[in-house]
Formats: sequence, structure tokens, C-alpha cells
Amino acid sequence: MPVSTVSIPVGQWFTDDSGRWWFDSGSFALDFAYTGSLPVAVAPERLHAPDDLSAWMRERFPMAVGTARSRDLFDAVALRDAIARLALAAGRGEQLRPADVDVVNLYAATPDIPPTLDGGSRQAGRSVQTVAQALSTIARDAVDCFGAANDGRVRVCAGDCGIVYLDTSRAASRRWCSMQRCGNRAKVRAHRARKSGKVQLTAA
Repeated sequence: MPVSTVSIPVGQWFTDDSGRWWFDSGSFALDFAYTGSLPVAVAPERLHAPDDLSAWMRERFPMAVGTARSRDLFDAVALRDAIARLALAAGRGEQLRPADVDVVNLYAATPDIPPTLDGGSRQAGRSVQTVAQALSTIARDAVDCFGAANDGRVRVCAGDCGIVYLDTSRAASRRWCSMQRCGNRAKVRAHRARKSGKVQLTAA
């Protein structure tokens, strides 16, 4: 069961040498890690300034989040980097660093963005959420992502891209970052190998 009390859409579009393709990381916390802390081609640094953080949050959160300041950017990068290191360790089957776990737990311990029920006649609580609340929501999603319930489900793509994802499939059978990308490449390679084998047999 997710730790965060709000539901936020997961996944994003990436563009690289294979074109534009949809990546479902399986976790909003992992989506956040792909703002520049994971060492893969699809994750260039995006958070250079507080305005970059504000823009990302406006783009990804379905509710209004306040303007980020320098301190918010510092906190965001610290949390993001810890999530990225945890993701890489979990994907490789390595032990999670206690220091990174502590960072996630620290941010998860603060108030997050509260859920709301549509249809009411009054505004309850803030109309604009703080960046600190948004970071707490991300951290709580990370608690769920790296928790015992998802043991063995944080994986590195079976291709050679190094992309990490949370396998949320019922059968826990996901192998690729995206079937559009590495999955399709593997199918093409397998097809060529079979075709080459047939050609060799015919020649023999």
C-alpha cells in the first residue's frame, strides 16, 4: 500500500537516439530521480536553479505547489540524489546505504500534501501546497518504492541502457525500460539472429 496519501500520475516522455518514447518508472519518486541524478543518457541535469524545480513541480503535480527557493532546491537535490543511489543499489541487488535511507526518512517524516475529496463547498487547508510538502510526498513514495513489499521489484533494464524502474506488473515479469525502446531492440536482435541461423543452415 503506498505511503503517500495523494495519487500522482507516474511516467514521462523521454527523447534520445531511438526517438520519443514513454517510460513508466513505476514510482513517482523514481520519476523525480530522473531529473538528473541517475547516470543514464535520458537523465540530464534539470534542476539548475529554483525556477527549474518550480517548473518541474508545476508540470508533474496535479495540485498547485508554491514557488521554490534556494533552500528548497538544496533539499530537493539532496532527496533526489539519495533516491537515485537507493534505486541503483536496489536494482543491482546491493544493500541500501543507511545514510540514504536516513535522508528519505527525514523528508518523509514531515507533513506531505494532504488528500482532498471533490464536491465540497469550502476550501480546507492550503490552496497552494509548499515545496516542502511536495518533497515529503516524493519521499513517502520512495519509502513505498524501496520498502519490503517491493523487494526484488526495483530492477535495471535487461538492455544495455542502465535505466532503473519499479516493476509493478502483477506477475513481476517486466524486463525492459520500455517495449518501445529496449524491448523492441531485443526483438529485432532475436529476429536477425534467427534469420542468420536459417541462412547458415541453408548454406550448409
